[in-house]
Amino acid sequence: MRYKGRRQSSNVEDRRGMSTGKKVGIRGGLFAVVALVFYVLLGGDPQMALNFLQSGNEPTEAASSYVPSAHEEELAEFISVVLADTEDVWHKLFSEMGLQYHEPNLVLFSGQVQSACGFSSAATGPFYCPGDDRIYIDLLFLEQLQERLGAGGDFAIAYIVSHEVGHHVQKQLGTLGEVHSLQQQVSKNQYNELTVRLELQADFYAGVWAHHAQKMKNILEEGDLEEAFNAAQAVGDDRLQMQSQGYVVPDSFTHGTSDQRMSWFRKGFSTGNLNDGNTFEPDAI
Repeated sequence: MRYKGRRQSSNVEDRRGMSTGKKVGIRGGLFAVVALVFYVLLGGDPQMALNFLQSGNEPTEAASSYVPSAHEEELAEFISVVLADTEDVWHKLFSEMGLQYHEPNLVLFSGQVQSACGFSSAATGPFYCPGDDRIYIDLLFLEQLQERLGAGGDFAIAYIVSHEVGHHVQKQLGTLGEVHSLQQQVSKNQYNELTVRLELQADFYAGVWAHHAQKMKNILEEGDLEEAFNAAQAVGDDRLQMQSQGYVVPDSFTHGTSDQRMSWFRKGFSTGNLNDGNTFEPDAI
C-alpha cells in the first residue's frame, strides 16, 4: 500500500510502555490463545477472553520501560496513515447521506490496556470499544498473529484497522446498538448468528473503504487485495476452530466462515455502495 509521505491521523494515542498495574497470565497453549484472540479479533468481547487468560498460574506484569523498534515505529506510521484514509472516506460517505461522521481514536498499547470495555491484554487482539469510541492495537502482538496465521502484508493490517473502523461506523448508524440490545431477548445461537452478520457487515465496510480510498488516493499496489483476502480468510470461524480444536461447530460461529468474510470484503470493494451491505437480510449468509 502506498503510504509514505501522506497525511497521518491526529487521532492516534500512543500508550505503549504505560503500565496499568494489572497482571495477566496465559494458559492453554498456542492454539487456545489463538482461538481466544480471534474470538475478539475484529469485533468480539475482549473481557470474556480476558477472564480466561487471567486464570493462569504465573502472572507477569507488562514492562514499563518499553522501547519500540524502528520497524514497529514504521508500522505505527502506516496505521496512522490508514486511519487518516478511513477518516477521509467516511467523512465523504456520511456527508453524502446527510450525516456527520465522528472520528474514532486509535490507541497503540504494549502488553495490556484499560478501556471503557474493561482491562485487556494484548492477547485479546485488536478490538473496538464502543464505550469510548476507540480502537486498541498492540503492534508487536499484531505482527505475531500475522506470522502464526500466515496473513502477512501491510494491506492485511489495513484490512484489520478498517474492519474495526467499520464497527465504529455501525455504532454511529445505530446497527451496533440494535444488535447488542437483543442479547437478552434471543437464544445464544440466535445471538451468535446476529453477531456473525454484524462482523460480516464490518468486513463489507472495510471493502467499501478500500474501494473509495483507491478512487480518492490510488493507494493500492500489486498484491494488496490478495493480502486483504488472505487475512479475511485467515480469521474465519471454521478455519480457526479447525486449527484450535480439530473440528467445526457452526452454531458457535460469531464472525463467519472464511469464505463469507472474504466474500463480503470483496463485495464492499467491488461495489463501494453502502446499500449493498445489508448482511441482516435473511439470505445474506
